[in-house]
Amino acid sequence: MLTLADIGVDAAGALLSAYGLALERVPDGQDIPGSYWGEVEAGLIGCTVYARADTPVHSLLHEACHLIVMPPERRAAVHTDATDSVPEEDAACYLQILLADALPGVGRDRLMADMDAWGYSFRLGSARDWFERDAEDARAFLSTRGLVPAA
Repeated sequence: MLTLADIGVDAAGALLSAYGLALERVPDGQDIPGSYWGEVEAGLIGCTVYARADTPVHSLLHEACHLIVMPPERRAAVHTDATDSVPEEDAACYLQILLADALPGVGRDRLMADMDAWGYSFRLGSARDWFERDAEDARAFLSTRGLVPAA
């Protein structure tokens, strides 16, 4: 699984910054603030995504995408659990796949493989099958927020 150490903090930080978010690197061995899953998984507090060098890229992107898809007025109150609804969760999954293409050395193919390896579960079995054949609702949600073009 690709980690923040594999891609470097600069590219990830620049990507998040483009969406009004901050990336804060947590020192190795310390607990990640705002981590829903604990261990190496990224955390959220307000508009900041927290990650260590061993945080998987898919986790970093997923948590950032939760913040990106939610209305800005909700961001400031977020602490650890950002999911408001199934449509927001699906939109976060879809957007993280798209944003993977903006990170050098990542790309959607690698990210979807890491999502499957981590254990994301989709009706059709894999992240790729869901993304390509069953994610119209997620894309529509993102379109209403101006995050992807209308289909």
